[in-house]
Amino acid sequence: MNTVTIRVASLEEAQRCMEAALEGNERHQGNYITFLDWDSLWKTLSPKKMHILHSMTGAGELSIREVARRVERDVKAVHTDLQALLACGIVDKGTAGVIFPYDQIHFDFVIGKAA
Repeated sequence: MNTVTIRVASLEEAQRCMEAALEGNERHQGNYITFLDWDSLWKTLSPKKMHILHSMTGAGELSIREVARRVERDVKAVHTDLQALLACGIVDKGTAGVIFPYDQIHFDFVIGKAA
């Protein structure tokens, strides 16, 4: 199963994890989409964009029209959201559409009062 972990982490923490993964620490290996703060995650992965990702998870390459059909939204609006996700590197451009190359999404972050 090809899983991506979406997390909120400081730049320092993300660098430590990357170094640990490069040293062979299996706990830190895998696919990650890391945001430096909660606001960035929320702006990038709005509920409508998360619905798009959910509909694309495990589906392989899909046309923009098919994504719009799956989320029951206007093609133009879905196209705009997909362009934002492409610009962030969260989805990839395929030969005939877009790809979210993961079978599962795992979220790893804590919401709480800042220290």
